[in-house]
Amino acid sequence: MSRHTITVTVNGAESTKEVDSRTLLVHFIREELALTGTHIGCDTTSCGACTVLMNGRAVKSCTVFAVQADGASLETIEGVAQNGELHPLQEGFWENHGLQCGYCTPGMIMSAKHLLAGNPNPTEEEIRWAISGNLCRCTGYNKIVEAIQYAAEKAQGSSAEEASA
Repeated sequence: MSRHTITVTVNGAESTKEVDSRTLLVHFIREELALTGTHIGCDTTSCGACTVLMNGRAVKSCTVFAVQADGASLETIEGVAQNGELHPLQEGFWENHGLQCGYCTPGMIMSAKHLLAGNPNPTEEEIRWAISGNLCRCTGYNKIVEAIQYAAEKAQGSSAEEASA
C-alpha cells in the first residue's frame, strides 16, 4: 500500500493529509475532511451525486484519485453558500421545488454552478445538457431546470443592479 501526502484547498481552506494512492477523491472528501454533503451514489460515474468543482471544473469525484487532486482547488456543496446567504442555485432549488429526496441535489448544484460560471444565461437545452450526467429519480428534472433558470435570472438581476450602482 503506497501512501502520499497531498495538499488541497477545499472551499478556501488549505488541507494537507496523507492518503493511500488508491483513495478516491469522494472518499477523501467525506472521510478525511468530514464534508459529507458530497454523496456517494454509484462509484461508476453514472449518477453524478459526487460532483464537485476541481479548479473550477465539474468532476465526478468517484473517478478521481485523491492524489490526482494534489495542489488543486476544490469546491464542495458546503462551500456554495457564502456568509450565511444561500447561493442563487440553492435558493432556486428551494423556491422552485427542485428537490424531493435531495440525494442528487449537491451534484446537481455543483454541475449547474459550473454551467453558470461559463454561461450565465443558458437556454433550457443547455441546462438539460449540463445536468445530463446527473441522475435524479424523484423530480423528473423539470423543477431542477426551473431552479437553474431561476438562479441564472437572479444572477443576471444582481449583475444589472451592481452595474447601475
